[in-house]
Amino acid sequence: MTIEATPLPTTRPTPFDPPEDYRKLREDQPVSRLAMPDGSLGWLVTSYELVRFVMADPRFSSRPINITNPLRVIPEDMRQDVNPGMFIGMDPPDHGRYRRLLTGQFTVRRMRALEPRIQQMVIDHLDAMETAGNSADLVEKFALPIPSLVICELLGVPYEEREEFQARSSRLLDTSLPFEEARRAGEAIREYVGGLVARKRAEPGDDMISGLFESDPTLTDDEVAEMGLLLLIAGHETTANMLGLGTFLLLQRPDQLAKLREDPSLVNNAVEELLRYLSVVQFGTMRGVLEDVEVGGQQFRKGETVICSLAAANRDPARFDNPEILDITRTHSTHVAFGHGIHQCLGQQLSRVEMQIAFRELFARFPNLRLAVEPGEVKLRDTSVVYGAASLPVAW
Repeated sequence: MTIEATPLPTTRPTPFDPPEDYRKLREDQPVSRLAMPDGSLGWLVTSYELVRFVMADPRFSSRPINITNPLRVIPEDMRQDVNPGMFIGMDPPDHGRYRRLLTGQFTVRRMRALEPRIQQMVIDHLDAMETAGNSADLVEKFALPIPSLVICELLGVPYEEREEFQARSSRLLDTSLPFEEARRAGEAIREYVGGLVARKRAEPGDDMISGLFESDPTLTDDEVAEMGLLLLIAGHETTANMLGLGTFLLLQRPDQLAKLREDPSLVNNAVEELLRYLSVVQFGTMRGVLEDVEVGGQQFRKGETVICSLAAANRDPARFDNPEILDITRTHSTHVAFGHGIHQCLGQQLSRVEMQIAFRELFARFPNLRLAVEPGEVKLRDTSVVYGAASLPVAW
């Protein structure tokens, strides 16, 4: 069967829904040809079952050297593997070595100790919002600083440096930047994290960076810096955008918000449903084909690139009943918002705890929370790898 190649869908029908093309492709051809910006052809996978298959199969590589970017042309001489330590872009066995080291830092003791700290951070920010008046930009005053403070505490990032980090990481994930600007953004954030690591080696503390040096003294500063950079971006951007966009969505679904306010114990369910419904990693997960393999009746060839759409998989009616409906009472939601397989998000439980506490306290504190602008005026991060609201003016 010949499949017509199309570019990666990027146009959203609403702020909360993935491109409509995903639904059509999932129904008609869940494995479809993808037209790459450089003129080559790749594959787009949109069904839940096949997305999980590709993400768990060792015949697909996470190394950038094996992947063609579906959004911009990267010059051939600029394509390279990730630096040592950036294990999200590695395959076994290197991936496993670094991931195990970092997993050892997510101790039960550390996570339990963080919960009351997160609770206090959330309350402090709500207090500040309330003291300042009856309106605020929820992204600036709440959604961004909470996860930033949490990850800064984990890694020992000084509180006063958080704004500098936020600005640098935001540019790093902006897909609208020309390649050279994106490269410079990467260099800027690496320079910051490298300086932080050097300080931690000289003066260790009770933080993850210091813990990594303690668990494996052979690690270099550069390796630890790359692991720290990965945590800073992954632990900050995704949770922050889920808080902002999730609040926007709930304010637009008063029936669901009313259920949460009436029964705050639904917050865990609500977080899982928001993760499934919004799928903020909006351009999917990229893999390179290491050997010829058949997927969904199509023959993938060695050297080709596959994009797994998490958003499409999380709206697949073959897996979820009425997937286009937001239902915070939905249970057993085995979504793929955190990925699947060996690269599944390492800090997903921490992210869940942050969202559960933040949503619960926000809506309890401000029972009359509402948008302060028309929904169409909310600025969105359409061009970022991690989708969300750029700002969210609210009043109470």
